[in-house]
Amino acid sequence: MDKFPFYLIIIAVILLLIMLANKIKVAYPVLLVLAGLGISIIPGIPELQMKSETIFILFLPPLLYEAAWNISWKELWKWRRIIGSFAFIVVFFSAISVALVANYFIPGFSLALGLLLGGIVSPPDAVSAGAILKFVKAPRRVRSILEGESLLNDASSLIIFRFALIAVATGQFVWHEAALSFLWMVAGGIGIGVAIGYIIMKIHKFLPTDANSDIVLTILTPYIMYIAAEEVHSSGVLAVVSGGLLLSNHRLQFLSSTSRLRGYNVWESLVFVLNGLIFMFIGLDLPQITSGLGNVSMPTAIGYGLLITGVLIVGRIVAAYGAVVVTLIARNFITVADRSNPGIKGPFLIGWSGMRGVVSLAAALSIPLQLEDGTTFPQRNLILFITFVVILATLLLQGLTLPLLIRKFHIKDPDYIMPEDELYNKLRNMMSQHALDHLRSNYKKQLGEHTALQQIAQKWETSRAGIKEPGMNAESKEIYRALLNHQREWLHDKNSAKQSLDEEIVRRLYVYLDLEEEKLQYF
Repeated sequence: MDKFPFYLIIIAVILLLIMLANKIKVAYPVLLVLAGLGISIIPGIPELQMKSETIFILFLPPLLYEAAWNISWKELWKWRRIIGSFAFIVVFFSAISVALVANYFIPGFSLALGLLLGGIVSPPDAVSAGAILKFVKAPRRVRSILEGESLLNDASSLIIFRFALIAVATGQFVWHEAALSFLWMVAGGIGIGVAIGYIIMKIHKFLPTDANSDIVLTILTPYIMYIAAEEVHSSGVLAVVSGGLLLSNHRLQFLSSTSRLRGYNVWESLVFVLNGLIFMFIGLDLPQITSGLGNVSMPTAIGYGLLITGVLIVGRIVAAYGAVVVTLIARNFITVADRSNPGIKGPFLIGWSGMRGVVSLAAALSIPLQLEDGTTFPQRNLILFITFVVILATLLLQGLTLPLLIRKFHIKDPDYIMPEDELYNKLRNMMSQHALDHLRSNYKKQLGEHTALQQIAQKWETSRAGIKEPGMNAESKEIYRALLNHQREWLHDKNSAKQSLDEEIVRRLYVYLDLEEEKLQYF
């Protein structure tokens, strides 16, 4: 409890920094990590002891679930080959490259320790890339590939990490046992996630839930999936991702419109807080990381961290162009998602979008202090420090330059030739016409009897007739907002003046006005 005020202050600082990041158009993970570093060196600041269990259990399941819920399954399947290669092949390639370089250049690093470090730092962080792409217009395919990769690379890197940890602890690596364990982690994780997702879907559908219970159940779901999979030594990450994808693609079948709308707002706020906390904690954890370097000097340790960072950056860029070459060859034999020449800019952007973050830090912190025989775990503190340097360096170097590169490259989006507003209006027109035809064909009698249905039909007719217009312009929206505010003021005055007016009715009208204002963003 004595640290509770400190955590409240940290949350307030996070909010201010994210608002500042939005104002100056800088990815907020960069500012949060730097702020955490600055706060950590202030005298008298409580020392933060982050535990890997806190990150893995408290932070990781909801963040993965939210990402799986929001990703497009259509895009994920379309780019499945490139996403799969980056999520698995490139992660393995990065881990092995780090292992070889660490074994050669860093004294005391065996290949097993190098592979352990490689498993820790190989997965790029989805939150960082998403925060950066928020401020620039990147091609949709680049976003889809990065989003899809981020769902799976955490699982592959943690699998490498677990096997390397066993090799360091036991001094041996049994390939056939490792292969069987790998298959169980993948198949078991996916199977458990899908099974629990199916059960959760049936609970939503057949039990008398309301919006509140639906939302609470969606928050519990990723934790249930993750813990259940980890308890049987399969991949909790894959369980959350597979279960989240299943539920996301069936959301219309078991969630009401009220649950979907309210749940979206709740999840957006929850993920906002979790992301802010985790990046601030990365910076605040510096004293714990640097306190145990021992005989290795700070400049030397920083040099090792920058060396590994360089290996990761170069390796990912090489892999991005390698994927293009493979695709150009493979398209002569199989159907690929894109048969055009991607050029050199797109692959470079994907290669440069390799910022590291929360999963790397959590994996490094989960390294035990001692081996089973009681001896100190070799190079644990140096691995922690190198991981921290990699996270900081990639966030600063790639995180700050990626928006500049995207603007400079001016890559055209080949997947969306039509402007977004025009496509939105076109689909809305088609949707209205389809509903209008259905109404006239199936409810002809009721349409002639009910004025409300006639008004709905008239509304769709008007919408369809004026669909070529881009919608309400900025000035019209401002005027409408002013009118809504005027109605709120009138309702407030009316409620204050008339004591007998039902407060519940007044609040329902306030919600109606809020919904009207919210709808403006869709016009």
